[in-house]
Amino acid sequence: MAPMGDNVVVSNMELEKLLSMKGGKGEASYANNSQAQAIHARSMLHLLRETLDRVEVVEGREVAFVVADLGCSCGSNSINVVDVMIKHMMKRYEALGWQPPEFSAFFSDLPSNDFNTLFQLLPPLANYGVSMEECLAANNHRSYFAAGVPGSFYRRLFPARSVDVFHSAFSLHWLSQVPESVEDKRSSAYNKGRVFIHGAGESTANAYKKQFQTDLAGFLRARSVEMKREGSMFLVCLARTSVDPTDQGGAGLLFGTHFQDAWDDLVQEGLISQEKRDDFNIPVYAASLQDFKEVVEANGSFAIDKLEVFKGGSPLVVNQPDDASEVGRALANSCRTVSGVLVDAHIGDKLSEELFLRVERRATSHAKELLEQLQFFHIVASLSFAQMIRD
Repeated sequence: MAPMGDNVVVSNMELEKLLSMKGGKGEASYANNSQAQAIHARSMLHLLRETLDRVEVVEGREVAFVVADLGCSCGSNSINVVDVMIKHMMKRYEALGWQPPEFSAFFSDLPSNDFNTLFQLLPPLANYGVSMEECLAANNHRSYFAAGVPGSFYRRLFPARSVDVFHSAFSLHWLSQVPESVEDKRSSAYNKGRVFIHGAGESTANAYKKQFQTDLAGFLRARSVEMKREGSMFLVCLARTSVDPTDQGGAGLLFGTHFQDAWDDLVQEGLISQEKRDDFNIPVYAASLQDFKEVVEANGSFAIDKLEVFKGGSPLVVNQPDDASEVGRALANSCRTVSGVLVDAHIGDKLSEELFLRVERRATSHAKELLEQLQFFHIVASLSFAQMIRD
């Protein structure tokens, strides 16, 4: 029998330093497990372009046009979407017969993000000063200056009125912390026996919802200072279609079923204590449209140009759907890509390996059901400043 994990519990203060998608280029890395996000992002490009069309452009602009991707992670998805955004804005200038300005892109994530892998994926900079046609044709080059910005997007990251377009996809469902009451044994919100909100009690669900809304409010406050008055913002985060916050939909199937059962396996096999499991919670919340809308309206700075729930599809990208072991491996890798860093910190690398082996085994035996049922929905929001602020 292996010894029980005795690593210290990751405190909420440490979460910000620690939380990141799996870096590098290995099998469970984000770089190799973000195809689903890429597919979902491509399906929403028409909505992103609508947001970009609302941004005001002016002739003879002397300062760079600035885009910022918040929660960029370390794969090529962020680079691809920034490329789409800048080329779309270039075409808008070209259509008006105006010389486009220079472009600058900021890639932002927590300091623990693998910025090295991200920047290695950046195409070389195109020769600035070439003609518009050459810039648009330079598919293997980038037509913007790039920089990384480490920090939490729930706080200020940029100087006041410095960013034209904010983009954030698949990140705002990550909370800044696990709600304190959820990890407090004396609280009615204590999430005993579970590692996620899915299927939890009402008090636990309310604590998660309150944390999400507090975090989103902080995000909007920061952007309301940083965004230019004529700018725009495009946000995508996990959604649920149920009114009940304890029914987390696709996120519930990802973290509340086989992942939960794998933790229970470790407890039953004596590899970790019940308390060790109960001290771990995934800081994710799939919001309802109403949860999101309440915060935007309470903030008052932004007009909602578009707010809808968008069906994203499955997070599992498999070549052979009939191969149960491939489906099981895909689910385990999806889980590990987004939560592996937290699991490693909580129970150590060896027990983490055991946990995800059990996730894979359980998912393999439920492969058909997973392919049929595992669907993600996303909140898609396009926001610009309310008229009173623009004036």
